Amino acid sequence: MSAEPADPPRWLTTAELSAWLPVGGLLLRLPAALDAQMQRDSGLSHFEYLVLANLSEAPDRTRRMSALAALANGSLSRLSHVVKRLEGKGWVERRACPDDGRYTNAVLTDAGWEKVLDSAPGHVEAVRTLVLDALSPEEFARFGDMARRILARLDSADLG
Repeated sequence: MSAEPADPPRWLTTAELSAWLPVGGLLLRLPAALDAQMQRDSGLSHFEYLVLANLSEAPDRTRRMSALAALANGSLSRLSHVVKRLEGKGWVERRACPDDGRYTNAVLTDAGWEKVLDSAPGHVEAVRTLVLDALSPEEFARFGDMARRILARLDSADLG
């Protein structure tokens, strides 16, 4: 017995395809460029930097691991592996959450804070050079709005 045919694909129009192809290229090339800059200048992956930077902005430089994973756009499993590496370098510590022992907090150490301070200028310059300098302030604001709408769709999508 065969399944009922699905709705026909909603193929992209010529105009949509023309706009989508550069977006696809951006999704591949920008993360690679940011990662390469971070590796070259700081010896960190871009994801490691995002983890350290998110901790640096948290009260007491502390976040629950689950919240940190969401902020860094990674899974809890991936974050655990990264935090283990960062712990090995003395930049992060894991501690039981004092409010609820079922949770684990990641805490940025003083050495981790110094690593963020050393790494941030190169990252900010790469972001400016690769993205901000290519757009007007109004275009960048609209780009941020579009990205938030797409991220909200991804957060609510059931792709599995």
